Amino acid sequence: MLDIKFLRENPEIVKENIKKKFQDQKLPLVDEVIELDLKLREAKSKGDELRADRNRISKEIGMYMAKKQLEDAENAKATVKKLNDELVELEAKEVEYEAELKKRMMVIPNIIGPNVPIGKDDSENVELERFGEPVVPDFEIPYHVDIMESFNGIDLDSARKTSGNGFYYLRGDIARLHSAILSYARDFMIDRGFTYYVPPFMIRSDVVTGVMSFTEMENMMYKIEGEDLYLIGTSEHSMIGKFIDTLIDEDELPQALTSYSPCFRKEVGAHGIEERGVYRIHQFEKQEMVVVCKPEDSDVWYDKLWNNTVDFFRSLDIPVRTLECCSGDLADLKVKSLDVEAWSPRQQKYFEVGSCSNLGDAQARRLGIRVRGKDGKYFAHTLNNTVVAPPRMLIAFLENNLQADGRVRIPEPLRMYMGGKEFLSK
Repeated sequence: MLDIKFLRENPEIVKENIKKKFQDQKLPLVDEVIELDLKLREAKSKGDELRADRNRISKEIGMYMAKKQLEDAENAKATVKKLNDELVELEAKEVEYEAELKKRMMVIPNIIGPNVPIGKDDSENVELERFGEPVVPDFEIPYHVDIMESFNGIDLDSARKTSGNGFYYLRGDIARLHSAILSYARDFMIDRGFTYYVPPFMIRSDVVTGVMSFTEMENMMYKIEGEDLYLIGTSEHSMIGKFIDTLIDEDELPQALTSYSPCFRKEVGAHGIEERGVYRIHQFEKQEMVVVCKPEDSDVWYDKLWNNTVDFFRSLDIPVRTLECCSGDLADLKVKSLDVEAWSPRQQKYFEVGSCSNLGDAQARRLGIRVRGKDGKYFAHTLNNTVVAPPRMLIAFLENNLQADGRVRIPEPLRMYMGGKEFLSK
C-alpha cells in the first residue's frame, strides 16, 4: 500500500505507474482517493473544532451553575448536546471515508523499481544471466513421473482417490530424496547466517490481506470454513505476519530468516492443475527466505537472496538462469522480482523453480511493521525468496542427474542425507 502523502503529492507518478503495469482500469482510483482524502481531512479538522468548542462550553456550564445563572447553564447544555450530535454524525462520516479510502488504496499497485522492464505478461520477462552449462544427453529423458515410477516412488492414482487431482503420494527413495533436499536446504541457509523457523501453517485474514493482493488471495488461499483462518500458500505469509503491529529497534535489523512449511494453493488461473505430474499442484513443501531490513539495505539483500538460490542449485549440479520480471508480471505489492529457472534436459528449456521479490515498505505499511531509528520511526522493507520447493525441484534434479542406465546420481552435498548413497538404483 502506498503512502497517502506520496499519492496526494504525486498523483501523476502513481497514474503513470498504473499504466506501466497495464492496469488502466485502476486509473480513476487515484482521483477518487484524492477526493476521499480531502473529505476525510476536512471532516477531521471540523471534528477537532467541534470538540474544542464542546470542551470550552462544557467548562462554562460549571461556571454558570456556580453563579446561579441557570438559564445560561441550560443554553450551554443545549449547545453541547447539539455539538455532540454533530460529532456523532461527523465521526460516522470519518469512518466511512477511511474505509472507502483504504479499499481503494489496497488495490493501487506499488511503485515499481526504475530498472523493471516494461511488459504485459511473463512472456516479456528478460533473461539476465545463465549459471552452469545446460546439457542434453545422448539418451532419451523420460517424463518426470515415469522416472519416479521406475523407482516405485510415486502414486498418483491413490492420491486421486483420496484427494483429487493435484495431490500425490511419494514413497521409498523418491520420498527420501524429497526430504533430503529440504534438509540440505535448511542447513544450507543456516550456514549462510539465516535463523531457522517452522511457522504456523494457518494465518488470520488480517495477515493474509497484509502480505498479498486481493487477486493473489482469491486465486491462491484456502479458507477454513467457519473460522478466521487460511492455509498458507508459502511460509513467507506467516513469517512476515510474525512482525504485525511491531516496533523494531533499528539495531535489531536486518532480520534474516529461513523457514520450512507445507504450502497449499488453489492454483486458480490459466495454468490449471496437471492431470499427471507434480509441476503445478495443490500441496507441496518449501524452504523459504525472508528478510526484514532498513530501506537503504533492501537492494543489497535482494541480490543476496537470489544468489543464494542460484548457489544452492549449482551445488547440486543443476544449470539455472535468472529472469527479470516485467511490470505486467509483478504482483501489485512488489517493487521488483526475479525468477530463478532450472534447466530441463527433457524439454530442452528452463522452467521456474523460485522467485525473489523486493516489496519495499508495502507489506510493512499494511501490517504496521515499523522501525525505531535515531531520527524517528519509519516502515521497514520486506523481501522473500524461494530456496527450494520440491517436488517441482525434483523434476530438475531427476532430469539433470539421470544416467543412461536409469540410475540417478546423488551429488555429494546430498549423500549424508541419503545414507551415503551415490546413486539411486531401481
